[in-house]
Amino acid sequence: MDITLIKKYFLFLLLTLSFTTCTKRLAVPGEDPMQGFTMDISYLASDDLEGRETGTDGESKAAAHIKDRFKNLGLTALGDDKKEPYYQYFSKKISSNPHGTPLPDDPSITGRNVIGLHNNNAKNTIVIGAHYDHLGYGKEGSLYTGEPAIHNGADDNASGIAALLYLAEVLSKSDIKSCNFLFIAFSGEEKGLWGSNYFINHPTVDISTMNFMINMDMVGRLDKDRRLAISGIGTSPVWKELLEKTNKYKFKLKLTESGVGPSDHTSFYLNDVPVLHFFTGQHADYHKPSDDIALINFSGIRDVSHYIYALILEVSKIEKLAFTKTKDESSDAPKFTVTLGVIPDYLYDGKGMRIDGVREGKPAHKADLQKGDIVITMDNQDISDMMSYMKALSSFKAGQTVKITIIRNGKNIEKMVSF
Repeated sequence: MDITLIKKYFLFLLLTLSFTTCTKRLAVPGEDPMQGFTMDISYLASDDLEGRETGTDGESKAAAHIKDRFKNLGLTALGDDKKEPYYQYFSKKISSNPHGTPLPDDPSITGRNVIGLHNNNAKNTIVIGAHYDHLGYGKEGSLYTGEPAIHNGADDNASGIAALLYLAEVLSKSDIKSCNFLFIAFSGEEKGLWGSNYFINHPTVDISTMNFMINMDMVGRLDKDRRLAISGIGTSPVWKELLEKTNKYKFKLKLTESGVGPSDHTSFYLNDVPVLHFFTGQHADYHKPSDDIALINFSGIRDVSHYIYALILEVSKIEKLAFTKTKDESSDAPKFTVTLGVIPDYLYDGKGMRIDGVREGKPAHKADLQKGDIVITMDNQDISDMMSYMKALSSFKAGQTVKITIIRNGKNIEKMVSF
């Protein structure tokens, strides 16, 4: 298992998903979203944008596309730039010394959030966000081992932006008048939540009036079992009941409490705003050039968007949600010095750790572990779930060889794995 993915799981509780089937949908204002989803993702995930890395021309082109869509939808510009009122610029100095503070001559990266408001002149505001930046040519953050290549990020996160733009259209046409809607496309998420951190420290709407924040990050790969991960349900007492009540789309929900995660909702949670993060999951194309439009499940994005719309219809009846703190699961994260080199199936609910992908050249690949194998013991330590798997892996050292028991096609098989 890649150490990066391990940290993602414990620090931020990442899950896994991928394609879908049709189901009865909520009637919402506006035309069928398929054309809009296709248009937005086709452009944002095109080679012309060169991976939308923060501070590049590709990011600028993506921002302009989102700005034009906001403008055409009649949203009020709510950035803070005088020349480009939809934009909120931020800069980050990159230290030449990774262990020290930046020097005066160190370069800086400038990115921009794109912000639009549907104003109902209401007391409170619902924030709906998604990040639009990605990894460019994969020099930083990529899990791809080949030559530099464009990382188009169709799922991560052109899919979330497409959903955001669709919700901006239908909510601005809806009969909901009890709240305002603030739509934010963040940049710098892949760099470390730069854009959302900047916004929350330089808000263009009073934070105290924010009822809650919805974040969509990687919602483009809903799988055939319709598994949908939603985190942050512990940030308000109403979430769990309302999420179950409005689930008319036959989603198999994986709910987690924490308001802390690897995406922009974290910045809002840390400022006492209730949050929800919608996610259709980790997959073998995550942070690789292969995350492209051909693998997007468009009907899945539609259904997730309609589900969020149905939820907002219900929550908008509540004047102000109560905020509750959640446990920071990252404090329980074990420390790892080795990697198995697999992608776990984070939504597997049986005994053991089911492997959803194997990275070439890593210990699991060399030991002939395969997708679909279920790890049940490691060096005589029982593996009952992801927690026990993480704890076992954290106990191993580089150079160590351990016996692993897996279930493959219903049979127990033993493998020797060298780290």
